[in-house]
Amino acid sequence: MNTLEQKAITCFQSGYNCAQSVLSAYTDEFQYDNTLAMELSCGFGGGMGRLQKTCGAVTGSFMVIGIYNSRKFSDIKTQKEQSYKMVQSFSEKFKSIHGTLDCDSLLKCNLNTDEGHLFFKDNNLAKTVCEKCIKDSLGIIEELIKD
Repeated sequence: MNTLEQKAITCFQSGYNCAQSVLSAYTDEFQYDNTLAMELSCGFGGGMGRLQKTCGAVTGSFMVIGIYNSRKFSDIKTQKEQSYKMVQSFSEKFKSIHGTLDCDSLLKCNLNTDEGHLFFKDNNLAKTVCEKCIKDSLGIIEELIKD
């Protein structure tokens, strides 16, 4: 595991959500306040507030992409356009790996029910799905920012 992955997975295993974990990996590299980043991304786990829509690792990645482009370009229009392009590219790459961006489809259980929580735990989905999504997201970000 590389340093970014170690940082993100440690964060995730400490109880933070997928979005927070991805975002936490880049606080040093892009020099933003980790506490504020964790607060801003707090509601994005479980597919955005446990709605099981867009995966938290994906939304956390979108935030990283926005920060990256805001630091790279001084013009707001360029920041947005470059971010939109990278978000679209990220989405295509993530879907090519996982088939979807949706937490519901990734986990195949309802996190808002006792049965869903039990399925999540019994099948070790935090490790087999969520951690993989976090690691894959970091890999895609790294690929995109090197282009």
